[in-house]
Amino acid sequence: MLLTALVENTRLGNRPDLKVERGLSFHAETMGKQILFDAGNSQAFCDNAKRLNINMKSVDAAVISHHHNDHCNGVTHFLSLNSTAPVFIRDCENIEYVFKAFGFRNNVGFNKGVLKQSPNRFVFVDTLTEIYPDIFIVTELSNKHSLPKGNKYLFTQSDTGYHADTFKHELLLIVKEDDGIVIFTGCAHNGVLNMLETTVQLFPGSRIKAVVGGFHLVGLPLFNSIGGSKNDIEAIGETLLSYPVDKLYTGHCTGIKAYGILKNVLGDRLEYFPTGRSLTI
Repeated sequence: MLLTALVENTRLGNRPDLKVERGLSFHAETMGKQILFDAGNSQAFCDNAKRLNINMKSVDAAVISHHHNDHCNGVTHFLSLNSTAPVFIRDCENIEYVFKAFGFRNNVGFNKGVLKQSPNRFVFVDTLTEIYPDIFIVTELSNKHSLPKGNKYLFTQSDTGYHADTFKHELLLIVKEDDGIVIFTGCAHNGVLNMLETTVQLFPGSRIKAVVGGFHLVGLPLFNSIGGSKNDIEAIGETLLSYPVDKLYTGHCTGIKAYGILKNVLGDRLEYFPTGRSLTI
């Protein structure tokens, strides 16, 4: 698999020409297919793709990890460049998604106008779906481990008021190549450990080459605080070590402080994955 970070909160130091935003988007070439995983919050990932010599018209399918705007609002720009690729997204309630903390409130949900403008392009999934041979969307996730503590600031809003987000709008992408599995987590609001546990249950005994994406270990993004305590993050790192994973590539909502704590536990098994970085897994 050839994997490229199209947009993330940071960028390679030698690529000041690339745009950054608080969002996420990856491009993967695997088994004869090109997959866009998440689309950031704007046109930035498309602009970066052009600078990185990646043609959005050649993408076979897009997969949106969850209904938060920093992962899916950019899809409107993808649809304007690519006229054929389906966009897979989790089927869920028609509700609003909100960040709330200390009296501050912000809508963080998907721009639903895109769904109305291009309804024939979206494929809503609510069960295990093999979109291409050995490329799977998983919607039923393990609850063996605790959820990220930073989730406490995220809510849904409906006619009955605000409720803690259950993240039933999140999915997991698993690519099963001949030499092992690559897992795409998005923000891992359901917990990176639960996503790993789900994969181990679905594919027992399989090598996991890499876990790629955010782990949502940030608390308040504006202040780059950690969700929970240092001991909590270290415990997650220790549990990650118990799973059969070769490498973890992360960024975005993991947060710089939490990344540093995890790095001390995981060492070379963990690497940051900024905008513009490409790697072969």
